[in-house]
Amino acid sequence: MRILVDECVPRPFARQFPEHVVSTIVEQGWAGKKNGELLGLMAAAGWEALITVDQNLRYQQNLTGTPVAVLVLLALSNRLTDLLPLVGSAKGVLQVIQPGQVIEVIAPTG
Repeated sequence: MRILVDECVPRPFARQFPEHVVSTIVEQGWAGKKNGELLGLMAAAGWEALITVDQNLRYQQNLTGTPVAVLVLLALSNRLTDLLPLVGSAKGVLQVIQPGQVIEVIAPTG
C-alpha cells in the first residue's frame, strides 16, 4: 500500500511501516496544503492512504468515492511517544481499510 503521513504526525512515525511504501506530506512538497487540495493531490499521484491525527478531516471532506482512505490516530498528543503504541492497531487497519473509508485508531488505555 502507498501511504502518506500527514505533517501533523512526527516524521519518524513513517518508519514504523516498512512493509508499505511510505512518505510524508513534507517529503512530497505538499506542506501547508488544505485537506481538500491534499486529498486531490494524493489521488492524482496514486497514494492510497493518509495517516493523520486530524480528527476533523472526516467532517470537512466528503471521502465517498475517493481512492484515498484515511487512518486517524487518537492519542493523548501527536508526540511520537504517544503515537507509537498505536502502530500495531494501525497496521491491522491498513490491511482492511478501503478507499473512501475513515477509520480511527485509539490509544490503548492503562
